[in-house]
Amino acid sequence: MLSSSAITTRVLEPGDLPAAREVLNRDPVANAFVAARVQVAGLDPWRLGGEMWGWFEDGRLEAMCYAGANLVPLSAGPEAVHAFADRARRQGRRCSSIVGPVGSTALLWRLLEPHWGPAREVRDCQPLMATTEPAREVAPDPLVRRVRRDEMDLLLPACVAMFTEEVGVSPLAGDGGLLYRARVAELVTGGRAFARFEGDRVVFKAEIGAATDQACQIQGVWVDPQFRGRGHAVRGMAAVLDVALREFSPVASLYVNDFNTVARAAYRRVGFAEIGAFMSVLF
Repeated sequence: MLSSSAITTRVLEPGDLPAAREVLNRDPVANAFVAARVQVAGLDPWRLGGEMWGWFEDGRLEAMCYAGANLVPLSAGPEAVHAFADRARRQGRRCSSIVGPVGSTALLWRLLEPHWGPAREVRDCQPLMATTEPAREVAPDPLVRRVRRDEMDLLLPACVAMFTEEVGVSPLAGDGGLLYRARVAELVTGGRAFARFEGDRVVFKAEIGAATDQACQIQGVWVDPQFRGRGHAVRGMAAVLDVALREFSPVASLYVNDFNTVARAAYRRVGFAEIGAFMSVLF
């Protein structure tokens, strides 16, 4: 049995970057969101938008936890989760959500709930879906294209509607939406926001929210309520998937609420298959 001196937990520093990448690479699909941030920002807390906590066993980095706007356990077994929960409890809640693989996230929340609870909502099963191939049975919508910078004002209301519908609160609350607007602008500028327009109206939209050289994650899938039931989600996703695999990463992924049977069926039609499950705790 390991002695207590063999276990340490601390904030990672720039020199830990190679070891951090090794941990992220253990599951590049599930870790795509955090891996993409590390790929751009390294481990500098200011650029990363939060701290990266590391759990070491016999001097080797074995697990991590991203502590920013989200609290995200990465490759964390029970011992590591307990250590991260202790650190989070002492620090106090600074995140708006806890999100990650079901097992580690459920344990993390169980340990933190007595101190941080109650949550606004707990989504305890969000299937993680992925594919390595473009849609074979669905023709991509030829009208789905990259959103231009001068179309930001047209896209933003659709993004706000999607976020509010999905999360239950408006992203414009608090700071008036400054951070959210900046994030949408970043996606548009980076060529990762896609939409089908009819006139000035967004009918379908989705973004490639995170991308590494191993996997990317599609997010923000939304169809205008007045246009639902016409196949826009399926054909639109086929179009976005084609670009994602051709230009960004060899694997495209997303996660979806288990109760959203319509969306899950649409993603399956495009070729996505369930490979795991996430859990989200929303505050």
